[in-house]
Amino acid sequence: MAKGYVIAHATVTNPEKWGEYVAKSKIALDKFEGKPIVRGGKCQIMEGNGTLRNVVLEFPSYDHAVGYATSPEYAAAKALRQGAGTIDITIVEGV
Repeated sequence: MAKGYVIAHATVTNPEKWGEYVAKSKIALDKFEGKPIVRGGKCQIMEGNGTLRNVVLEFPSYDHAVGYATSPEYAAAKALRQGAGTIDITIVEGV
């Protein structure tokens, strides 16, 4: 079975509030057996607009990744993120 990945590109405008979101989202991450592969860190934009904060979360399956992103636990975390920045999130199936 192919793994699932949540790929996010974020711009954080309120780090304290964003930190609350990240802490709360760990509940859903653990429930769906997710593992951070990339979370911020050094990056260099090589083409296009890009963002400086990039996140890749790995899950046992695509369905686990979708479950994470659509779970009530993640919805509670998302509510804390309001006004703390912007984010683009994509779920992809691994090879």
